[in-house]
Amino acid sequence: MTSEKILQRYSYQFPENLIAKEPASPRDSANLLVYSQKTKKVSWTKFIKLVDYLLPGTVLVFNKTKVIPARLKVRKETGGGVRLLYIGKNKKFIKVLADRKLAIGSRLEINKKLKLYVSKREDRIYFLKPLFSINRILDILTTHGQTPIPPYIKHSPLKESELREKYQTIFASEPGSVAAPTAALHFTKRLFKKLKSAKISIKFITLHVNLGTFSPITSQNLETSRLHEEQYEIDKKTAQILNKSKQSRLPIIAVGTTTLRALESAVDKQGRLRKLSGMTDLFIQEGYHFKFINGLITNFHVPKSSLLMLVSALIGRKKTIELYQKAIQKKFRFFSFGDGMLIN
Repeated sequence: MTSEKILQRYSYQFPENLIAKEPASPRDSANLLVYSQKTKKVSWTKFIKLVDYLLPGTVLVFNKTKVIPARLKVRKETGGGVRLLYIGKNKKFIKVLADRKLAIGSRLEINKKLKLYVSKREDRIYFLKPLFSINRILDILTTHGQTPIPPYIKHSPLKESELREKYQTIFASEPGSVAAPTAALHFTKRLFKKLKSAKISIKFITLHVNLGTFSPITSQNLETSRLHEEQYEIDKKTAQILNKSKQSRLPIIAVGTTTLRALESAVDKQGRLRKLSGMTDLFIQEGYHFKFINGLITNFHVPKSSLLMLVSALIGRKKTIELYQKAIQKKFRFFSFGDGMLIN
């Protein structure tokens, strides 16, 4: 089967007016589809009532990464404007994507005091040598950058100050992502309070989401069963608690596909979290045997995406598309700012 034929199996039609341009207000008033893997029952509720569908002792695992204002406007020496997207750094260079070609050896200017030198290019990525301390880059982005939002959210009514608050989980603490772990955007202080009162355990890990999450799946991805790399970290104490919970057969539910990817990347053949930090290129698709998680909370994903394929790996492609069609009939809101589903 060709790559296009494989991807076509993960396609579905949806009205564009269902693409959410801003989150529900309050966040926990978003719609929630609940699907039971055991009984196959489908329920329709709101996120604030999530606790009604979780067993006492359930462990919810969240991604505490923080979205950085990674979009940056700079000027060429010739005076022309360029839009950059910061995607990371090493000891010497800042790595960016640019909306137009940059000449190697040229200089870019954020302002008269903050300048960068275009050192080299590898594929689409430019390596810029800052003429300031590279350790200042996150502070500079905070001051001069803008929040990146997914390409399918067009004409969002939100201002930059609103995006910085709304396209961020309320517990985000580890800067490094260019996209939010969107399933967790629905969680509020009052929802956390309800969960804790119901004896639901809350744990946090980190996976920094990069642009690959929006990239189309390529034939190489399908042939190698590998995706873009993302950095993750699970602290030792959290891993010990999660391993103990798993051993005690308590339900472990990943809040978001990024959390799921980190947990499944860290697990060993015995089903215990071992590799607690590193880079993951794990591509979860149908046929994958889940080693650690029992369920997932996630939003509704773009057709033909790796995220939709991940959900299909958990409950099957036909069931996934069937649930998406039902959500469309119910006028659920889709994608990053949209409604969500619990698979338990």
